Amino acid sequence: MEKIKAVQFGTGKMAVYTMRYAMEKGIEVVGAIDINPAIIGKDIGEIMGGELKGVKVTALENAEEMLTNTKPDIAFVETMSLLSDVGDALLLCAKLGINAITTCEEAFYSWNSNPELTKEIDVLAKQNHCTITGSGYQDIFWGQLVTSMTGATQKITKIKGSSSYNVEDYGIALAKAHGTGLTLEEFDKEVAAADRISEEDRREMIQKGEYTPSYMWNVNGWLCSKLGLTVKSQTQKCVPQTHDGDIESSTLGMVIKSGMATGMSAVVTTETEEGITLETECIGKVYAKDDCDRNEWTIEGEPSTTMVITRPATVELTCATVVNRVPDVLKAEPGYVTTDQMGELIFRGKSLEQYM
Repeated sequence: MEKIKAVQFGTGKMAVYTMRYAMEKGIEVVGAIDINPAIIGKDIGEIMGGELKGVKVTALENAEEMLTNTKPDIAFVETMSLLSDVGDALLLCAKLGINAITTCEEAFYSWNSNPELTKEIDVLAKQNHCTITGSGYQDIFWGQLVTSMTGATQKITKIKGSSSYNVEDYGIALAKAHGTGLTLEEFDKEVAAADRISEEDRREMIQKGEYTPSYMWNVNGWLCSKLGLTVKSQTQKCVPQTHDGDIESSTLGMVIKSGMATGMSAVVTTETEEGITLETECIGKVYAKDDCDRNEWTIEGEPSTTMVITRPATVELTCATVVNRVPDVLKAEPGYVTTDQMGELIFRGKSLEQYM
């Protein structure tokens, strides 16, 4: 059986783990793509901090030619957090018939935040017989673990979730999306004000692809789809996080002064026709000395159950999830297929082509 071939879009912090994990699971990385002139032309082995691999990073403008020549089975797209920002990469993969999995948080369930672009990718992927999906940390820790807990519950009234992560671990695009480094006045104007709108205006923005969802917006959509719940209404509110002292951000290359936004908390509330409420929160910020990642979910009902995971290795878990999802993506129906439709994710201990 032939090895699975992959190409890496984006060669930042996440890609270092993804490429290594992919190679350790028998995937042949045949190409990488970036926009950074300092990275273009470098061997991926140098980026990974090891021996040279004989594969050099290609400039984005030459991506189509490289993809056509290398003919990968799948692309790892690990660049930005909004579907509109990774849309061109996913459309290119769909056009060329290349399966793709992205860590773009909105892509986890973008049907409820940017349906037009999602549909465009879906149609093109179906035409060219490939599958596009979003995965990562949320696939397990905000998704599968939560729905597994509901399977042990007789009656549910509310699903509450909270997850925190250090924006320093994910690059500049994510940090900026969280309002990190803004004054509170700038945060209110550039981030929080976007959600002080009517439900009608929100629906119109979603249809136009102009709405900026927090991560839990798409997670709630995924959970409702997985659990067969019908969404009646959904709202979100973004609140700045601050610290009582100065904090240095290596990602932004600045010192965030006391009282400025170190990041944000985004709370999404979903009401369903079935009477179950989802109230979920993600907290992304530059960590102070004593902060750590934390993932907590409570199923309220009969019985009520709480799950807490402290200090998860969020970056590594994200990348391992993406790599373990590869066989599911390659075996899925063509189109834009979210992972709630792919079945439970499991550990892959063998070379991944053996799961095909």
